[in-house]
Amino acid sequence: QVQLVEVGGGSVQPGGSLILACAASDRTYSDACMGWFRQAPGTEREEVASIHFGVGSTYYLDSIKERFSISRDIAKNMIYLQMNNLKTEDSGMYYCAARIPAMARSGVACYFALQTGDVNWGQGTQVTVSS
Repeated sequence: QVQLVEVGGGSVQPGGSLILACAASDRTYSDACMGWFRQAPGTEREEVASIHFGVGSTYYLDSIKERFSISRDIAKNMIYLQMNNLKTEDSGMYYCAARIPAMARSGVACYFALQTGDVNWGQGTQVTVSS
């Protein structure tokens, strides 16, 4: 079972930027779907971005795709979420997720694969956007 650790959350004003990072335990997961979910108090967890770790293909939730960018560093077994022009509604706990094996070969297939099956989760990191 892969271990995931997120870092990089914090507080920022509207319009600001943050980058989240997620480190996976010490293997190179070429056949993995990885992604970021978020959950605000009183709401359901929603997936914001996904990436096929080996292929590099990505997919985004429509409401954030012009502002967020997911990427990966194969050598470091890490994924990142660059968040720009943050809005108050982006506040919440952000979770890294991984599904290994991927059972998918593209970012969009990973997006849906991460919502089903055996998914590993990080502990989460808090993002607060407030003036």
